[in-house]
Amino acid sequence: MVAHTKSTPSVVRDYIALTKPRIISLLLLTAVGGMVLAAKGLPDPAIAISVLVGGYLAAGGAHALNHYLERDLDRRMARTSQRPVASGRVSPIQALMFGVVLNILAFLVLVVVVNVPAALITMSGTAIYVFVYTIGLKTSTPQNIVIGGAAGAVPPMVGWVAVTGSLDLAAWYMFAIIFFWTPPHFWALALLMKDDYAKAGVPMLPVVASLRETKRQILLYTVVLVALTWMFFTTEAVGLVYMLGAILLGGVFVFYNTRLLRGEGIDGAKASYLYSLLYLALLFGVIMVDAIVQI
Repeated sequence: MVAHTKSTPSVVRDYIALTKPRIISLLLLTAVGGMVLAAKGLPDPAIAISVLVGGYLAAGGAHALNHYLERDLDRRMARTSQRPVASGRVSPIQALMFGVVLNILAFLVLVVVVNVPAALITMSGTAIYVFVYTIGLKTSTPQNIVIGGAAGAVPPMVGWVAVTGSLDLAAWYMFAIIFFWTPPHFWALALLMKDDYAKAGVPMLPVVASLRETKRQILLYTVVLVALTWMFFTTEAVGLVYMLGAILLGGVFVFYNTRLLRGEGIDGAKASYLYSLLYLALLFGVIMVDAIVQI
């Protein structure tokens, strides 16, 4: 019998899949938002490219480490059972080494081309995602995504500090916006995947709480988030274009999650989840437009 080896394109696809590129695209958009706001316009191209490359490498490396650590868990969930490590297409040690190497490269790129604070903040995102969320919280508490969500809130801070060299109030506001956006975003998805999470023994909020309580928490975090986006206007880092966008986008987000709470079962969860993605992308798009208009 002749042994068949995987083709180069399929191997490349699997390694790209380890980095979870669709998730990273939104993270990088928020990093660009941080840079544009800090620069009050277009940032230095070398800095911008380095932040994007370093950010992709770090986030991709963190995701690869997540594949390595959660390979057994992924096999128990229908949504994740065909991931490269869980399915056996990439060995655990290969995923581990890939994740470590990507983060080393990310650190070097950011230290050499950008600055040390940007590199350290980026690495803190990897540490939170791998050690706090994946290892420490995911299978132990329904607050896993609340606390672990801090990892995804790091990119705009990296973008800001890459331009300014320091963390100012505006950077912390952008961090807080993503931090409070994460629970309603992820819990809407968790409502759709409740049975999968329960089967795998992951205590996501819909697994350990009632549907109504989960939906109530989604709306509560959404209201806090929207209020926070409006408070951002008081810093004078953003202007009227941003404020108008934040009011409109936030109002729609509250509408979706109010409808979710009032609906039967998980009706409206998919719409809420999809809008949450659009909401964050458009909000940071408005931040960038506002920064350029203010020039």
